[in-house]
Amino acid sequence: MSHLHRGGDGRRQYQLVADRIRALIEAEAAVPGSRLPAERELAAQLGVSRPSLREALIALEIDGRVEIRGGSGVYVRALPVDGGSATPSYGDSPADLMQARVVLEGAVIMLAAARVTREGLKPIEDALAAMRREHAHGRRPVEADRRFHLGIAEMAGNPVLVEMVGTLFDGRHSPIAARMSSDVESSSQVWQIALGEHEAIYRALEARNPQAAAATLSTHLLASHGRWVGVPAEIAARGLVDT
Repeated sequence: MSHLHRGGDGRRQYQLVADRIRALIEAEAAVPGSRLPAERELAAQLGVSRPSLREALIALEIDGRVEIRGGSGVYVRALPVDGGSATPSYGDSPADLMQARVVLEGAVIMLAAARVTREGLKPIEDALAAMRREHAHGRRPVEADRRFHLGIAEMAGNPVLVEMVGTLFDGRHSPIAARMSSDVESSSQVWQIALGEHEAIYRALEARNPQAAAATLSTHLLASHGRWVGVPAEIAARGLVDT
């Protein structure tokens, strides 16, 4: 799959992939309103993972070069007056952020599971209960979700790790990640699934089982990323490896 990584100037992979899509549009003299190939076909044509392609397309949409119509496809838009062939940066790649979360939080939860106390579990349990309440009232329980993950880090007993977990979680507010998550997390069904994943994490912690806790957390994060990019978790996981 993709081996683009970052360019010599530090540009992110989604920028490099987006630039290649721009070049493809120009080479084919695509007119405004014309439809790009289906995402699966385009990913194969460019030799990149579907998650990487999805990030690039969203960057192009933010930049006004394409329009993503759910259930219909991706369409070329009229080019802005300033033209240009380089895609600007819209912050860290959601795939990079999620990969960092899998690595960091996987280690953090193993520490936490080895230090479980009833007192330490209480904030995590409270956050889970708040997620249930928010979901029951038709609201997105993002803040309670954040408290859940921070509670795990707090039980690990290292304030530096707590800060790092919070910083990575807040990466969801970057332009591309926010666009991805808003499309998916407005669904009550998605949050119902996510609640089940959080409950599995809590049960593994309560059982003081570090391996099960790390496995359930990794499953949740990969599934979340898969929902964001619209692919199964196993494909999302391969995308994280390929980035």
